[in-house]
This record gives sequence, structure tokens and C-alpha cells, in this order.
Amino acid sequence: MAAPIAEELAKKQQAISVAEFFEKNRQILGFDSAPRSLITTVKEAVDNSLDACEEAEILPDILLHIERVGKDNVSVIVEDNGPGIVKEQIPKVFAKLLYGSRFHALKQSRGQQGIGISASVLYAQLTSGHPTSVISKIGPDSPAHHYEVMINTSTNDPEILLDEVIDWDRPHGTRVELEMEASYVKGRRQSIYEYLKATAIVNPHARLTLIEPDGNEVIFERATDKLPIPAKEILPHPHGIELGTLMKMLRYTDRQKLAPFLRYSFSKIGLLTAEEICKAAGLDTEMLPSELTRDQTKKLLDAFKKVKIMAPPTDCLSPIGEELIYKGLEKEFNVDFIATTTRSPSVFSGNPFVVEVGIAYGGVLQKDDRIDIMRFANRVPLLYQQGGCASTHAVEGIKWKQYGLNQPGGGMPSGPVVLLVHVASTNVPFTSESKDAIADIPEIRDEVELAIKEVSRKMNRYLNRQVSLKKRREKEVIITKVLPKMAQKLADTLERDLPDINPVVAKVMGNLLVMRNVEHGANGDAAVTIKVKNFGSKLTEFKLHDMLPYEIGDVSPEPKVISMGSDFDYVWAMKVSPEGSKAITYSLSSMSEDEIKRLPQLIVEGLDEELVTGAKAIKGLI
Repeated sequence: MAAPIAEELAKKQQAISVAEFFEKNRQILGFDSAPRSLITTVKEAVDNSLDACEEAEILPDILLHIERVGKDNVSVIVEDNGPGIVKEQIPKVFAKLLYGSRFHALKQSRGQQGIGISASVLYAQLTSGHPTSVISKIGPDSPAHHYEVMINTSTNDPEILLDEVIDWDRPHGTRVELEMEASYVKGRRQSIYEYLKATAIVNPHARLTLIEPDGNEVIFERATDKLPIPAKEILPHPHGIELGTLMKMLRYTDRQKLAPFLRYSFSKIGLLTAEEICKAAGLDTEMLPSELTRDQTKKLLDAFKKVKIMAPPTDCLSPIGEELIYKGLEKEFNVDFIATTTRSPSVFSGNPFVVEVGIAYGGVLQKDDRIDIMRFANRVPLLYQQGGCASTHAVEGIKWKQYGLNQPGGGMPSGPVVLLVHVASTNVPFTSESKDAIADIPEIRDEVELAIKEVSRKMNRYLNRQVSLKKRREKEVIITKVLPKMAQKLADTLERDLPDINPVVAKVMGNLLVMRNVEHGANGDAAVTIKVKNFGSKLTEFKLHDMLPYEIGDVSPEPKVISMGSDFDYVWAMKVSPEGSKAITYSLSSMSEDEIKRLPQLIVEGLDEELVTGAKAIKGLI
């Protein structure tokens, strides 16, 4: 008699390892094309290096070297100066999927799942047939361990092909080399260069060196020697717990009473709050947690919502900060204006998060193109799936016309703008395992929108000011064309010297007037008077620089003196009220008339050039 069909089908049933699953579904992890496979590999390796360096409080110095191997393959080498990996852990870190130290840690970190670099090792062995080479050293007096590893996809365990001790000139660090089927592309937003550029902006403490396949070397130098404030691990917050998770926690806790379980399993629950939660749930504080039924657990979960519990702590996050975002954008983009903001921490489903935004305008950016959105999560660039990301949706939902940008069709605005959006969280809600886009969580999207609007208002004020300054420039051009002709005609008629028209221009324009008058004495000394008058309607604050190759005497008021070799920069910090004036006097010794004529132009620091007459104006620091 033939066996029942169910028994025949049962014989075919078998478990599969996670490595086998991803072996057949590698596109889920971002290995769906040759260019993207390379970016995914580089991203995972660099993320690991940055995390390791920061945890060890080491300023990251990371080298990325890419070489072409044959027609379709490339070799990827990533080398860092991190703390290294202990010998026993090296095969597991690189050749076992879902193996890592951060999955259960509730704090901000780049990697959490333990899939990234081991998935790259899997892709490399599938497409090239070669093992991955790893060298790691944990200290100057420790040996360097060299492994060659592959993944046994049937068991998801590492296969060690080589294990040896070698000489390595680094005091500590890790070097990983993979060969894979991939392609290196240039000139695209989704390229290795653009990824590293974006990484350098939000990790200004890191030095990144790229050696391209053609031998060209690109260095993204660090903008600060200050490491990020390390994120601290926290307990889960009760507002983010689901029923099944709470049941598991109750079942396996070592606590013998319900109140202590609540206090030591969740953040922001103290003794009084624990008692209040138990009372709201109708449960005894002395109950054995493992004995709670499903209905009792549901009551406990409902009590979390009824009782007022403080928001989770935010020291588990490590935002970049407004100043460093500014420096990062300034370092990588030649623009006219930058504004940044870091929002106050918020919470979604019990997970704390912070949104940071920077906006850069003008300079060499293209005026007619769509704005460039740079998306980041926990300091990691998101290069793909822009259209499916909460950050993009927030941008598209804003009416950009009121901020001075065109928005054809009501979607993405256009203009010479780079918009940086960074979301830092203990649990970034990605839309997929490839971690390319942030899910449309209302709390996150709202915070992103508010942050974008904040920096956009600053940009709009800058643009309005530029329009006003442009009108002033046009007015001044007309005045400076007409007045000299009138002055020349008047001088010719009266047979007098041509008068200085700067006071008239300053008065008509409402500018700050700066004039230097030099009286040459018979003994070769010169008495210098610098007069400053404010024809504007507001108090004007600025610094006046007189850069001279001479030492001055009898000066009043006393300036700050900056020595520059054989030259001196004399600096006066000044405040001049509307229609007010001030004077500076000093003397110069042994001056000829030719030397007096060659005295350099005065410089006003802190004002737009359109607001100053008679001196060179520099808005920023010199």
C-alpha cells in the first residue's frame, strides 16, 4: 500500500540556515547590482571601522583601496586604526550572519543586526569563489592574526582556510580584503566617492582616504579632533513594548517580584511608579512575574499607557551637533550660506530619536536642478530608495515658495541647495534589511519637517537680505556713475581740485563711512586720523583692521595688535550709533610721501560690502 502523500511531503521538509536564505535572496541586503554591491560592501566595512574606533575613543583613520581584478571583479581593501578584534572572534564577526554585539544594546550605533560585513563575505565568495582575508591586531605588544575565511551556508558557521600569525606594522587595527563581482563607477550620486563625501560630512572627526582603481588618491581630511560624545546603553521604555515581548520578559526574568521586575527591566520606572502601574493593572506588587497570565500581562501593558511615565533618557544618542554639521558642509561644499539645527529629543514607540538638519545655499551649486537631499541615519549615508524615505516625504510636503525656492508640480523644489537630514535613534525604523530608507513614522516625519522649516526660514532671511543688498548695489552704481561727472564739472567750473565724493555716497546710501587722513610733517613724521561715521539707522558693530608694515605710536584708542612677521594688523572693535562718529589717531615715523600714498586700504570686518564706503568690507573672519 502506498504511503500517504502527507508522509512523502514530510520527508522533504527541512530547516534552512539564515546564510542559505540570504544566499538565495541577496538583493534584500543590497546586493542587487554590480555598482550597488560594491557600495554596500564599502558601507558595511567603513561603518564597522567607525563604530569600533569611536567605542575605543580613537580618532578614525580609514583607508579604502579598490582595485580591478580581471574583467568583472574588484578587490576591496578596508584598513583602520581601531582597537582590533580578539583572535577567537575574528571568524565569527566576518563569517557568521546575525552575529554581533549591538543587536540587544539600546543605544545609537551604525550597525545593529550583525548581518552587514558577513553578508559582504557571503557575496564575495558566491561571485568570486575566493575567501575573505582578515588581519587584526589588538595592541603594539600583541601579535597580528591573519585569517582567510568563508561561510558554510548550510550551517551558517565560519570555515577557516588559513590561521596564522604575521608581522604587521600597525600598532592596532583591522584590515579586511574581499574580491567580488562588482563595478566602480564615477560621476554619480550613488558612487563610492559620494558615499565617502557624505560620510565625511557627518563624521567630521574621521579621516577617510580613498585609492581609486586608476591609482588616484582622494583624502577627506577631518574637520575636528573632537570625538563624538559616546552613546550610553539604556533599558527599554515601557511605551515601546508589545504584548508578546512583555510576556517573554516576564517568563524569563530572574526577579521574584513584579515591582522589582518593572523597576530593573524598564527605563524611567522607579519604586513609586512601579507600585502605581501595579495598582492601575489590579496586580499585586509581590506577584511572581513568571506566573502572570496572558490577560494579566495585557492589563499590565494597558497600565503603562494609563500611568504617566517620563520620556526615555537621551544620553543613549550621540547627535552630530549644529557646529560640526556646519563645519562638515563648509568643508565639502563651496557655498554662500549655511544654516543648521539640532532638534530637542523626541520619542516614537518608546524609542528616543533626534533630528538634525543643515542647509547650504548658493556658491557653485546648480541653480536650475532639483535640490540635493543628503539623508543619514545614525551618521550613515542613505544612498538608495530616496523616494520611499520619510525624510524625502517631509521635503515634498513643504510649500517651498514661501522660503524662496521654486517647486514645479508641487513636489521636489529646485534651486542651488544641499539639504542634509540626519535621524539618530536607538532603533531607526528602516523600510528593509538593506537600510536604505526610513519608514514613514509620523513622529519622525513631523520632526524632520519642523527642522527643515527652521533652517529654511534662516535661508529665506538670507535671500531677502541679498535682494535688499542687490538693490543697494544697483543704487550705488548709479550714484557712483553720476556724482563723479557732476563733481568733475563743478571742479572744472570753479577751477578747484576734484573733491572726495565718498561722504556724499555714504550719506545717500546710509552707509558706514571710513576715511583715513594723513598729515605729513616737515621732519618726516606723519599724523594719521581715521574717521568713522555711521549714516545708517541702526547701531553698527564691526572690527576695523589697519594692516601696516610699520609700528605705530601715540595711538588712541589702543588697538589689539596681531604680529604677522614683518607686518602688523592693528584691530579696533567698534560700535557706532546712528549718525554717530568716532576717530582713531596714531603717528608714523620717517615716512616719505610715496610711502604715505602706498598705505594699504582699511578693512571693515563683520559688515556686507554694500554697507561700507571708503574701506574694504569682509563679512566673515579674515
